[in-house]
Amino acid sequence: MLILPIKKKWFDMIKSGEKKEEYREIKHYYDVRFAKYTGYSVNAGFYVPLSEPIIFRNGYSKSSPSIKCRCEIAYDYGKAKWGAKPNEIYYVLRILSVEEINNG
Repeated sequence: MLILPIKKKWFDMIKSGEKKEEYREIKHYYDVRFAKYTGYSVNAGFYVPLSEPIIFRNGYSKSSPSIKCRCEIAYDYGKAKWGAKPNEIYYVLRILSVEEINNG
């Protein structure tokens, strides 16, 4: 299962249901990890489901609060209100559902 650290502001917004996307920079590091969970490379603007839930963790400790989410992923533009820079392409993790919340 893929665990991604996330800042408290974004964590709380996902937890409340306000934030529906999380962003990661386009880097080889994420190319490899996301390909493992999609079965192939991610494409621009075409969302594909991830084979396993992702855990967004507010911190790096195993005891940090976390949220397990079902997501789909694509290369796309993010929304500034959710932390993306204007006119920048990201890995966009669209949150389909929250499966579990662990308050640490």
